[in-house]
Amino acid sequence: MIKIIGLGPGAPEALTVGALMLLENSDNIFFRTEIHPTVDFIKEKDIKFETYDEYYNKYDSFDDVYMNIAKDLIIKEKELESDIVYAVPGHPLVAEKSVSNLMRLCYENNIEYEILPAVSFIDAMMDRLEIDPIEGLKVIDAFDIQNQILDKRIGTIITQVYNPFIASEVKLKLLESYKDETEIIYVRAAGVKGVERIRTIPLYELDMQEDIDYLTSIYIPKDINNKKDIYDLIQIVDVLRGEGGCPWDAEQTHESLRNAIIEESYEVADAIDKEDDNALIEELGDVLLHVIFHAAIGKEDCYFDFGDIIDGICEKMIYRHPHVFKSEKVSGAEEVVENWDELKKTEKGFSTITEELEAIANSLPGLIKAHKVQKKASRVGFDWTENQIEEASNKVKEELNEVLDVYKTGEEDKIKEEIGDLFFACVNVSRFLNVNEEEAINLSIKKFIRRFKYIEENSIKKGKNLNEMTLKEMDELWEEAKKLENSTL
Repeated sequence: MIKIIGLGPGAPEALTVGALMLLENSDNIFFRTEIHPTVDFIKEKDIKFETYDEYYNKYDSFDDVYMNIAKDLIIKEKELESDIVYAVPGHPLVAEKSVSNLMRLCYENNIEYEILPAVSFIDAMMDRLEIDPIEGLKVIDAFDIQNQILDKRIGTIITQVYNPFIASEVKLKLLESYKDETEIIYVRAAGVKGVERIRTIPLYELDMQEDIDYLTSIYIPKDINNKKDIYDLIQIVDVLRGEGGCPWDAEQTHESLRNAIIEESYEVADAIDKEDDNALIEELGDVLLHVIFHAAIGKEDCYFDFGDIIDGICEKMIYRHPHVFKSEKVSGAEEVVENWDELKKTEKGFSTITEELEAIANSLPGLIKAHKVQKKASRVGFDWTENQIEEASNKVKEELNEVLDVYKTGEEDKIKEEIGDLFFACVNVSRFLNVNEEEAINLSIKKFIRRFKYIEENSIKKGKNLNEMTLKEMDELWEEAKKLENSTL
């Protein structure tokens, strides 16, 4: 049998009577490490033991160290004729990877093990910092902090902050969820008289402490007023739509917000075009607000909530990236796009190209939708394959002539149809030239506004209003603006 004991957080008085008796009456004793304050007390008792400290130099990572300690203990249990004792700092079941590895290997090898009660460093932290865990307490291993979700709504202990490098990694992760001036409690050797250090420091100074070592932990107190997170936004929307909230917000529906989220998305695009990071932060926040708003409405209607939205998009991203989350291989980004479309067809249950075309959102801007329709049709060969630019350009001329022919009839529906055909043909030319249609038309709009501004500014200099100028005069100024632009190119 393997008997697993904890040596407590470091103070001799924290070593349990049961653990001490076992140590005094056992022959085959193995310590994970000798570097622990309680070990000096054990040596005074003339208790003999071996350690695995050499493993820390023998292997490249802590994971390898802890796994090989567990494997060696299994071997020793089989070789020795009596029980063995394995002792670790603190409590065996608290932040002790070697013990969790050992328990799994014992199960696999049909070896009995027993864990004796012990005092953990958490007990010492709670005692020294007067923490009541009933109010919420999360314990995180510094080595696993990148996989953790931090929550300002409960107190958090982070253990095994072994050195300045690890402290720096912990700090960077904490700064994602906490303000840099957040007061945290730095704790070294909690409960160990003479070496204990407890002090309050700002978060940004965590990795600047000179006494960081293997006995270091930190505590971040509960602080609901710290940096805002997604749950704050959800709560704000719930308050706005709730009793006593905002009448306007309470009246909104999916339908009433439909156009607003489109507008906000375009404002995001505008901020990107302007390379304005502050504006981008604001506009992305507005889009996120709409997502939360729709989630709140869905929850009130008992159809879906924010969790359903998150779960859905996570499942979709995993499903459509088998080259990342499964074992499939791709040659590059182009194949990723092809696979995406095929997976989407399977996911949506499309059996025909027509179904794919009909599924393209009607709310998309016409030029974008036209491009998507043409691109999907092109993938099955319905496209010009030779002299593409010339053929597409000839189609534009053909459609323009049809517009000129039909406008004389005065038939509004027919004129609208032919104008649509002309735009559709122009998109074909743009697609073959690899030009984004929306970007192109917006460049032309900006150019028009810029030249019109020149006309207006010069008319004002001449003491005239625009409506007092002749078309010929405005055309002359337009040509001047055009020449000025060309001369600067």
